[in-house]
Amino acid sequence: MSRHEHERDRESVVDPTERRVLERNYDYAQKNVRLLSMWYECEPRRMLELLAEHDIELSRNDKKQFGLYYRSVQRHGNRYGE
Repeated sequence: MSRHEHERDRESVVDPTERRVLERNYDYAQKNVRLLSMWYECEPRRMLELLAEHDIELSRNDKKQFGLYYRSVQRHGNRYGE
């Protein structure tokens, strides 16, 4: 593999926890935390933490189901500047 090909491959690597990617994937999952957590192969709780850390707004249904935990993660992050 040439140096140019190696650099291009490295640039094309996408971080699935990057805000824009996470937000787009949440949209693709029809704004469903449980479905998104299956795609990411993690627990819904961890998915909520990622969404809260990036300040990605939950759908109405996810707010009803997970809003309390989501807000507590956001408050914790804001309090400690994370």
